[in-house]
Amino acid sequence: MNDETTAKNPVAAEIRELRVVVAGRAIVDGVSLRLRPGRVTALIGASGSGKTTTGLALLGEYPEGARVTGEVQVADGGPVGYIPQHPAAVLNPARRVSALLTDIARTRVSHLPIRQRRAAARDRVLSALIEAQLPDDGTRLRRYPHQLSGGQQQRVVLAQALLLGARVVVADEPTTGQDALTKSRIVEQFRAVAARGIAVLLLSHDLDVVESLADEVVILRAGRVVESGPAEQVRTSPRHSWTRELLNGRGESTDAGHTLPRARASVSGDSGKAPVLRVRGLTARHRGNARGAAVVLRVPELTLYAGQSLAVAGRSGSGKTTLARCIAGLHRDHDGEILLGADPLPRSLRDRSRAQLASVQYVFQDPRAAFDEYRPVVRQVARTAVRLRGADENTAMRKALATLADLGLPEEAAHRRPGGLSGGELQRAALARALLARPRVLVCDEITSGLDMVTRRGILDVLTGLVEDRGDLSLVLITHDLSTAALAHRVAVLDGGEVVEEGPTRTVLATPAHPFTIALTGAAAGRRRATPVPRP
Repeated sequence: MNDETTAKNPVAAEIRELRVVVAGRAIVDGVSLRLRPGRVTALIGASGSGKTTTGLALLGEYPEGARVTGEVQVADGGPVGYIPQHPAAVLNPARRVSALLTDIARTRVSHLPIRQRRAAARDRVLSALIEAQLPDDGTRLRRYPHQLSGGQQQRVVLAQALLLGARVVVADEPTTGQDALTKSRIVEQFRAVAARGIAVLLLSHDLDVVESLADEVVILRAGRVVESGPAEQVRTSPRHSWTRELLNGRGESTDAGHTLPRARASVSGDSGKAPVLRVRGLTARHRGNARGAAVVLRVPELTLYAGQSLAVAGRSGSGKTTLARCIAGLHRDHDGEILLGADPLPRSLRDRSRAQLASVQYVFQDPRAAFDEYRPVVRQVARTAVRLRGADENTAMRKALATLADLGLPEEAAHRRPGGLSGGELQRAALARALLARPRVLVCDEITSGLDMVTRRGILDVLTGLVEDRGDLSLVLITHDLSTAALAHRVAVLDGGEVVEEGPTRTVLATPAHPFTIALTGAAAGRRRATPVPRP
């Protein structure tokens, strides 16, 4: 590129022929891309294709023991903002949100007189929260990260990036775990970020978001670029067969009206199925601030039937994960009762018997936090069969390898440590570990939100197939995605910590009665029908 062209089209950051080799395997192989001010470049591909490794290269971060060749340049050597797929990993759990953000804001106002700094820092924090779609409601700044939903944590990290004043932002699955309404706001936010002249590298599995937001698209497969170009060109005239497979992997539209033919038969109390799990009079609280406990969830009654599935849907922060954690014994601060069959479950995981622990298994949204980083994944998966089912080591290993293979994780990958797996690969390992307990109730908290469309469809097919084939497995799907919710027999919709609608999936999604459910289904349909906003 000559000097005149460079002046007209400045480059905010550039990667040239990046190759990252770990344990003899090239996880990124010859990747080149340019990020331009005010433009959004989307890097998409299946789980394990090298997207996150490429994005982290802009921050100078690589896997342990990696051999790296190629060049990575950021204009003026300025800071690069990073929004990870699982934000809890980068938020200090011992510090309140206000402290996390104020520390950054103070560095931006240090030139002001001392008397003005505190007010100026607070103004910047409040402004960043508004820009990140998380305005302070009088309590959020006093909360600790674990008292926020995954979506709220993600927006706190976005606020941190905005406060840093970075001219390049790497957004790793920024809409993961977000409902359709919030996704639309996040898309608008990143449009606004780009409009301020910031270069955005979007790592995403969500093709609707990519279509709405990206100017340029780069397709990765097995660490190599197989196609790149203007977003519209790649979408309408893909050249590579893998690009076509990814685009076709959307399956049915997220428009609830289109996904309903895939929904399971509706279930009612007289269906002949016995209740396997019942929630009665549940009131959950979050503690940790000077004003005492705050009620975050109220569920008068909710029933899961044996051999059936229940989707719990709602926007980020609606109480979905709190409900899941109460069921799993991970959130003790609640009233009411949760019954497994006819037997009450102790509130705390520590008080549950081995049989109860096996019967209710939980798969986290962030699988990396649930694994020991120093032990091979397959051994950690096998440990479940040993600890909860009394299997011997050899039998447990065979079952672990077979289950992992069924979920698409080959033996070679299974023997790696967690750091050697992508987020999607590790999520499959987490699911395999839970299944080895042979649970009666499997609680899945947004487990497909970080997966590409092809892998997501495969995992959901496995889950729904297990429910149908086994007959003794029941499923609770915590999800923001209505196309995922449509696979369940029943759906409960949460908003503001309350169950606003519950019933057979086909009824709730096709003919919603509550205004929030109507808005949620309408937003999902609208995002699929929307035409990307032209940019100059």
